[in-house]
Amino acid sequence: MDSLVLLGIIAGIIAWFIVRCLVGGIYTVNQSERAVKTTFGRAERLAERTTLDDPISAGLDDEEKQRYKYPQVRVIMPGGPYFKLPWQKVHKVTIATQTLNMAFDPETSEANQGGTIVEAVTKDQLNTGLTGQIRYHVSERNLYAYLFGVKYPIAHVMGYFVSVLRERIATFEAPADPGNSAAAGISINDLRKNLRDLNEHMDRECSSSDARYGIVLDASLITGIDPPAEVESALAAINTAHNMVSSDISLAQATADQRIEQSKRAAEIETLKAQAEIQPLVSLAGQLSELKRVGQGALRAYIRNVRLGLFGQARQIVMEDKR
Repeated sequence: MDSLVLLGIIAGIIAWFIVRCLVGGIYTVNQSERAVKTTFGRAERLAERTTLDDPISAGLDDEEKQRYKYPQVRVIMPGGPYFKLPWQKVHKVTIATQTLNMAFDPETSEANQGGTIVEAVTKDQLNTGLTGQIRYHVSERNLYAYLFGVKYPIAHVMGYFVSVLRERIATFEAPADPGNSAAAGISINDLRKNLRDLNEHMDRECSSSDARYGIVLDASLITGIDPPAEVESALAAINTAHNMVSSDISLAQATADQRIEQSKRAAEIETLKAQAEIQPLVSLAGQLSELKRVGQGALRAYIRNVRLGLFGQARQIVMEDKR
């Protein structure tokens, strides 16, 4: 009887082991997922290769390359079924593109006015609020950093993004534009007119996030820059005055251009009139020179014919009486 119990226990252990290894060890990876397998907590590495061997680390300086040096791990691609042993663990992550409010704080939901507005100070000491979104996805070329390198990768990325954004807002200067001198020095106006440049700057500055934290920032979409309520009315008045001045300047410039064009046309007309009056005289002078060259008789005959023509047209002739 005791031997039967012992055999039953052994059979149960063997059955549990088979179920645990065969059934529990089978897994699959979805199309939008990538996976990394660890054995006793250690990820399967690709020899001695690190992220420094990958172009994603090209944007890091020498100090950052030593700080963000991660081993490259074997990535399990979509498909299956795959098999793992009981002492192995599979870490799956989605690589689908995700969207977040750029004011979202993963660690403190109450921060940034409940995750809705990022506050930043401009170069002229105005506290302004920024709204927008960021798009990101997990980098399958640096899954070690995302899974094991940092505790909460998205929190690091958001903190890095906000710090870069605030630094840019505090130092932003728009390119010089003589046509908008009336609004020079108003940083919020400059920021609003250069949102595209601001977004492109954020994309460039955050391009190393995949090498740092294993997350790729696809795009930053800053859509709104709003000053404090007490400043908004004053800013609106300044913008209205600026628009009026710009309109008056444009109108005056258009009027001046029109007058200049009219003057050019008038000068051309008078020049043509003068040329029309001069041309017959020039032709006559040429004819007289030719007649003189032929001989004095021809010139006298020409003068006589001209006089006869004038006499034929005259109604009254006054003759000098020689005594």
